[in-house]
Amino acid sequence: MNAIVIDAFEFCRSNGSQQGVTPVAEMTRLTKDCADTSGTIAWKAVGGTSKMGFPQMTLSVSGTVQLVCQRCLTPYAHTIDAQTVLMLGKDDEQADEIEEMINDETIDVIVGGRSMELMDLVEDEALLALPHTPKHDVCPDSALLDKAKSAKLSPFDALKGLKSE
Repeated sequence: MNAIVIDAFEFCRSNGSQQGVTPVAEMTRLTKDCADTSGTIAWKAVGGTSKMGFPQMTLSVSGTVQLVCQRCLTPYAHTIDAQTVLMLGKDDEQADEIEEMINDETIDVIVGGRSMELMDLVEDEALLALPHTPKHDVCPDSALLDKAKSAKLSPFDALKGLKSE
C-alpha cells in the first residue's frame, strides 16, 4: 500500500484533503476477511476543526469487496459505503476528556499524531464497514441447501434398518 504519512493536527488545522482509490489486494488486513482480493476502495479524508475547537477528520470509504456468505458459503459482492468523523486528542487522557465532553456515539475520538499513516485509517474504516455476519439477502441457489436439510436422516432411522435385516 502506498504510504501517505500526515501530521494529523496540521492536516486538520489547514483543512487538508486527500483522496484516492486503493486496490483491495493492497489492504492486507481487509483481504483476510474477503473471499478474494479483487475490487478497489475509493476513499477521501478531509481535515477541519470541530465546533468545540478540536481537530477532526471526516473519512469516507466506498467500494465493493467479495465476502463469503455464511449461509450458503458462496462468494458475493458486498458494497461498502461508510463515512465517519474522527476527532483527535493529543494523548489518551485528552481523547477520553473529549469523548466525555462531546458524548456523541457518531463521533470516534482517537489519539492523533504528527506522523500518522492515513491508509491505516482508511483500512480501519473499510474493516468497520464489513458486516458482522456476511450473507446474501437471498442466497442464489438454496435448492441444494434445502434438499440437504430435508434429506437429513435421523440416526434412529439407520438403527431401524439394522433391526429389520
